[in-house]
Amino acid sequence: MHPNHLVEYLCVDKFLQTLTSARSLKSALELGLIDLLLSSGLNDEQLQQHSECPAGSLQLLLQLLVADGVLDHSGGHFTLSEPFRRALTFRDLLEAKLDFALLIAPDFADLFTVLLKNTDEFLKRAKLFSLFDYQRCFESTPTNYDRTKHWMRFTTALTRYESPICLFYHDFSAHRRLLDIGGNSGEFAQQICKQHSEITATVCDLPVVCDIGQQHISTTPEAQRIEFYRANALDAPLPNGHDIVTFKSVLHDWPDEQARIFLKKAFESLESGGTLLIYERGPVQVGTSGLPFSLLPILLFFPFYRPADFYVEQFQRLGMSKICVHEFRLETPFIVVSGRKP
Repeated sequence: MHPNHLVEYLCVDKFLQTLTSARSLKSALELGLIDLLLSSGLNDEQLQQHSECPAGSLQLLLQLLVADGVLDHSGGHFTLSEPFRRALTFRDLLEAKLDFALLIAPDFADLFTVLLKNTDEFLKRAKLFSLFDYQRCFESTPTNYDRTKHWMRFTTALTRYESPICLFYHDFSAHRRLLDIGGNSGEFAQQICKQHSEITATVCDLPVVCDIGQQHISTTPEAQRIEFYRANALDAPLPNGHDIVTFKSVLHDWPDEQARIFLKKAFESLESGGTLLIYERGPVQVGTSGLPFSLLPILLFFPFYRPADFYVEQFQRLGMSKICVHEFRLETPFIVVSGRKP
């Protein structure tokens, strides 16, 4: 079982439980109230002096924030609660989850029945999938760059905090050359290289994604050990010479047939004795407490998350040995599946 300190970031979901709590927090951030209260508590009059809202509107917002545990109200002063201060340690993740869930909330409100009945029809109509428009990732134009960077902000934030758990479950110390297929901004590769100074990495992704990724890691010490390979991994040759090939939160984007193609190509490019590793969410499971609003994007992807058995079967078909499966729960179930090429 992974240590608790690796999943402290999950505390952000406590403040994104409902649409009301998420929208109230978003407004507090937009109005500058959260930053205003970072250093010290303020009373009603002091907050009003800094607010663009009428007194009645500000009071309503403050009441909502107190009810949601974002603020404490004592002795006439409002302060950030200690639990919320801890959540602000992961502010990039908090804001990314908040923005992502609010952005695609209309898909759930308007199209959830469509998703339950006909996944293909949902794919055509949902804003979620127009956001992740991979056709914009081939040609570098200002519009394509901006739109791709928009969704990469969400995926990068998630990867930043999910990566250490994968590094706990799989020992990368025996590897020297990593190929991360669909490696996005390079965040996963960068986290691995940061922990293992002997590893060099290649991130394979679409051209615009690689451009943004190269910029993302450019100021990190690991940048000199990470290169980007611009290609559509479905139909382009993959670089050889790697002793581990990884897929982090990639394969759920693709139907079974394409996922099998990805895995076959990765296997063929892998050195003998090398490792193929998949890090993915497993099928969505709803506990007794339900799902928080922050997991709305994950809920809308529910038809696409596969059980570990699917990947184990593909590894067996490829003739891989030493197949290892780790299943665990973060905010949703996750799996790490690895195998060795003979």
